[in-house]
Amino acid sequence: MARKCFWFCFQSLPGFWVVFSAIASLTMTVQAFTGTYGINYGRIADNIPSPDEVVLLLKAAKIKNVRIYDADHKVLKAFSGTGLELVIGLPNGFLREMSASEEHAMNWVKENVQAFLPDTHICGIAIGNEVLGGSDLELWGALLGAAKNIYKAVKKLNLDGVVQITTAHSQAVFSNSFPPSSCIFRENVVQYMKPLLQFLSEIGSPFCLNAYPFLAYMSDPENIDINYALFESTKGIFDPKTGLHYDNMLDAQIDAAYAALADAGYQKMEVIVTETGWASHGDENEAAATANNARIFNYNLRKRLAKKKGTPFRPKNVLKAYIFATFNENLKPGPTSERNFGLFQADGSISYDIGFHGLKAPSSDSSYLSLKNFRARGLWANHVFSFMISAVTLLLLLR
Repeated sequence: MARKCFWFCFQSLPGFWVVFSAIASLTMTVQAFTGTYGINYGRIADNIPSPDEVVLLLKAAKIKNVRIYDADHKVLKAFSGTGLELVIGLPNGFLREMSASEEHAMNWVKENVQAFLPDTHICGIAIGNEVLGGSDLELWGALLGAAKNIYKAVKKLNLDGVVQITTAHSQAVFSNSFPPSSCIFRENVVQYMKPLLQFLSEIGSPFCLNAYPFLAYMSDPENIDINYALFESTKGIFDPKTGLHYDNMLDAQIDAAYAALADAGYQKMEVIVTETGWASHGDENEAAATANNARIFNYNLRKRLAKKKGTPFRPKNVLKAYIFATFNENLKPGPTSERNFGLFQADGSISYDIGFHGLKAPSSDSSYLSLKNFRARGLWANHVFSFMISAVTLLLLLR
């Protein structure tokens, strides 16, 4: 019977995937982030490269971890067979619907996740973005229900060992964030945050933080040393409660989140930075938004992440961060800086040099062949991976 089951799973990829996912859910905690460096692929623009070209760009830059803010099927298809690790998003506009209906949540997961696995490596679902602390109070109440129903669907489909459920928060959920050790969750947020943290803790998910030294500096440029925000040489700050020294603002922002988590009773929860970046251009009142500052911040951040070190308060938790963003997005509302966070310009060229290369301009044929080769290598890797896992499955079934 075991041999028959193994043979079926090996010949049928969907069957294999069910068995592997079931075993994974019993034997491991799913991790949506491998390594330390990732990037956000926002698409609020009408002039950026196609998803197929973006695959080439990210592969050339050796950026494996990618976040998008929806589940656009054109993107999911473009990422198929590439080996890139993708976190997709359930937009804020879907939260009420998903919170109210387990059936709708199941349909959404089937259509946007299960249908693309395993060729597209969907490793996470971000439930909304910056909901708590935002202006729509109705969404605050819908967030946890949506997260639970999406997770229930993932679990019923035996994908909970493959796909991690998270939600990202802005700095607006915090109070008293300076010095870092004094940070707590805002009083009006706590009643929503604590049950959410309980759920995330139960399923082994991290606390996801959108942290921008750029925005913090812009809010108080007279009292914040820009070098502190840019990872440049500076005297930094001293936290009198912990006795810890901070030589850059991002570490302090992350440790403030750790302090708030500890205060709420979740001191073991990991913090992952899901957005951080620096604008390369801004309005007249955004003097810090320059290409040189953006280059310094992102170059130094890349070096910081490459060290695979933790923060002063959590030195054993290796810092992981997704950079915002891949491209300048010309249709984003708000100040000019909002449209100029990209490491790459709309034509695929670099916005400034931090060691990446932009899209070259080969002939359409060579571009197609290049993409086809990437896909071929990715699909070959998927078959090897499937064979290896099938072999492990056989051993477990024969025990």
